[in-house]
Amino acid sequence: MSSPSAATPVELEVGRIRELSKSGRHLEALASAELLAAAVPGNRDALYLIAANQRSLNRIFEALETLHRLEQFHPRFSLLYQERGHCYTTLRDAPRAITAFARAAGLNPALVTSWMMLERLYRITGEVENAAKAAGQVSTLKHLPADVLKAGRLFSDGELPAAENLLRDYLREANHVEALRLLGRIEHQRGLLDEAERLLESAVAVAPNYRAARFDYARVLIDRQKYPQAQEVIETLLELDPGHRDYLALSAAAFAGLGQSDRAIEVYRQLLVASPEPAELHVALGHCLKSAGRQKEAIESYRRATGIRSSFGDAYWSLANLKTYRFSGGEIAQMRAEEASPLADPVDRCHLCFALGKAYEDRGEYAESWQFYERGNGLKRVESHYDPKITETNTRNQIAVCTAQFFAARAGVGVPDPDPIFIVGLPRSGSTLIEQILASHSLVEGTQELPDLPRIASELGSDYPAALAGLLPEEFRRFAARYLTGARVYRKEKPFFVDKMPNNFRHIGLVHLILPNAKIIDVRREPMACCFSNWKQLFASGQEFTYSIENIARYYRSYLDLMRHWDAVLPGRVLRVCYESVVDDLEANVRRILEFCGLEFEPACIEFYKTERSVRTPSSEQVRRPIFRDALFEWRNYEPWIGALKEALGDARNRYRE
Repeated sequence: MSSPSAATPVELEVGRIRELSKSGRHLEALASAELLAAAVPGNRDALYLIAANQRSLNRIFEALETLHRLEQFHPRFSLLYQERGHCYTTLRDAPRAITAFARAAGLNPALVTSWMMLERLYRITGEVENAAKAAGQVSTLKHLPADVLKAGRLFSDGELPAAENLLRDYLREANHVEALRLLGRIEHQRGLLDEAERLLESAVAVAPNYRAARFDYARVLIDRQKYPQAQEVIETLLELDPGHRDYLALSAAAFAGLGQSDRAIEVYRQLLVASPEPAELHVALGHCLKSAGRQKEAIESYRRATGIRSSFGDAYWSLANLKTYRFSGGEIAQMRAEEASPLADPVDRCHLCFALGKAYEDRGEYAESWQFYERGNGLKRVESHYDPKITETNTRNQIAVCTAQFFAARAGVGVPDPDPIFIVGLPRSGSTLIEQILASHSLVEGTQELPDLPRIASELGSDYPAALAGLLPEEFRRFAARYLTGARVYRKEKPFFVDKMPNNFRHIGLVHLILPNAKIIDVRREPMACCFSNWKQLFASGQEFTYSIENIARYYRSYLDLMRHWDAVLPGRVLRVCYESVVDDLEANVRRILEFCGLEFEPACIEFYKTERSVRTPSSEQVRRPIFRDALFEWRNYEPWIGALKEALGDARNRYRE
């Protein structure tokens, strides 16, 4: 058997053609590259080698045509723009050459050749300041170790495994801030946020004044939802360069994460006044406007993004995710054309599929809707690493460790603060409605889905929940203090606050130990409705179980098993609220919820839709309307295709009423 890392026949042929090019045998190299491109259409290296050898043979216009074709398949491949720059330099077209080399260097800052050409061209065109900046970049790159420089090129062109291996080998022998930073960026891109944070924190410690490392560190902190820490890092950057667009954009993201929508909106608008082209900024602004309840303005922002970039799937999905927006026939035709394009970016295609699923659902064309929902979920499953066995093993471990005797032996180890009200359950279960009801009370602060409790559980390691048995009383109290301190930045002056992280149902044992007087409400929705609603929802991050009918059903069943256990070992600790019951009798359920939380009844909780606050979940627009029954039986429109879900849920369809 061949080694898993052995080169493929295509890679071997690419290597052979490169050697021909280096030795000046351009006609032979060109003929071989054209044969390879015919065998593997769209291959990045084959097309690049065709263009490079065409230029070497002074067939400049043919080379430019090949590069145009390469750009259609691989628009973020930095070397194609560098090669285009060389073509325009040969044609003595300095402005176009500068544009091409700048694009190459923007995509791949490690391209020394592009920076050298930019320095030369800027001097020719009299742009002294830009020439000096390019020269500075050349000097910086020339002082980098060869392995780090090569890893930077590989990373920028998407070759992450090769870049990572090179950097890890280098760091075994030496410690270098750029190697740490680059490896942190790789881990960030791979979604390994803990490791990315550790590496970038080390890079900042080694070189506190290295702005690029500090910027990347702030980005990871935002993705880890550590918004207060991110703000501190960003403030340092803005002190050094107050008008830097990337720093300002990060600052806006941190404000949004903290629920400070108005401040985020102000910064995004400031950025867009200076430069209205970036479609991503219009979508980010739209998200903030949506959270603030300014739906009309949010729609305008999302639509501006689609006008700037007609293939921008996230902008279309953001419109669909308002739940109240209805696409026109023209918009649907545009989305279908973009989704069907062979050049569609996979991320855009996925967003477009979910948006089209919602568009056709709203039109009552359920077969077409199902087709796109199914395609979108399939695309998400390809990139997902979710393993249902891990969830089910964790459930069994919680049940085995967190017994009544276990809790009795640790009575009183936490802190008595009654401030938190935890709303748990599955996503799309109606939890945002319950949060909005409680946040309409004069004594309750609605925060958001706080990341602190899952982070504490994660830090206890792979041995969690068994690790709880080895904790001392003061450690439980320290965790409680840490949780309450983390929540403080999302609160104002109200004595109680809501934490609506749905997956906290997995950590009810931990909640009970560290915060024995906190209230816990389990919001439960009929399984067919809940599971189907999850399946047609594209989440911004996490909730990987939702992209498979089988995995959704298994997750729901595991949820029922664990909640049954908590009811048995902590009787009366959790209030169960059924979404369907709330819809049928709002006032009775509101009174029941408030009584459980020790709160007096207030009429504002019945008129929850009048409460103005930032809401960051997919249900944000729905909870700004009076209660409605539309969503109770939406799944029945898809009965011809949903038999697998019924079968996979099994007795859970009745057991959820326990």
